[in-house]
Amino acid sequence: MNFWEYLSGRRQQLLMDAYQHASVVFQCMVVATLIGVVLGVVTYRSDWAGGLATTTTSTILTVPSLAMIGLLVPIVGLGVPPTVIALTLYGLLPVVRNAIVGLRGVDPALVDAAKGIGMSRAARLLKVELPLAWPPILTGIRVSTQMLMGIAAIAAYASGPGLGNEIFRGIGSLGSKNALNQVLAGTVGIIILALLFDAAYVLIGRLTIPRGIRV
Repeated sequence: MNFWEYLSGRRQQLLMDAYQHASVVFQCMVVATLIGVVLGVVTYRSDWAGGLATTTTSTILTVPSLAMIGLLVPIVGLGVPPTVIALTLYGLLPVVRNAIVGLRGVDPALVDAAKGIGMSRAARLLKVELPLAWPPILTGIRVSTQMLMGIAAIAAYASGPGLGNEIFRGIGSLGSKNALNQVLAGTVGIIILALLFDAAYVLIGRLTIPRGIRV
């Protein structure tokens, strides 16, 4: 059976695995983005606090993904829980770092002008600082998403959802006639999903970032 015949015969299962893979990455990125932006907002005014937030999330990223999931399994069990926790933790660093960099890069004169017209601190943050910091934050989200696409495949080790199951099935049956097809199908599927997500982020950037800021 060649690769295309394998894809045709396993179309429904592959589509379901792809949907689960995209869904878990998307949901974890939403949570990681919210946590990361909040951490950036809380810490960007202090060099010490910003450094601590960046160092902590960097340290999390140095833990091998297989080890992270393996450590989580005895605590939360198999399946979705260790996958969601691990992906959310891994997705934090680029978002936190870019949120801090973006917020620190806002022109102080603009913040002072907003303060001068009577804006509260919360209003300045929501209407001036965060919109101006959005381009680097979006870049951090894009980087995190690309990382999580690959890391999510490791979740199959703990019975997690996604295309990693196809890859692990192929690796576990090396020598069989469909082993290579399984690994290739899972790998190509993840690459396609990563490209689709990145294209979506490019579109979001064009819709949400004013042309002057993009330039």
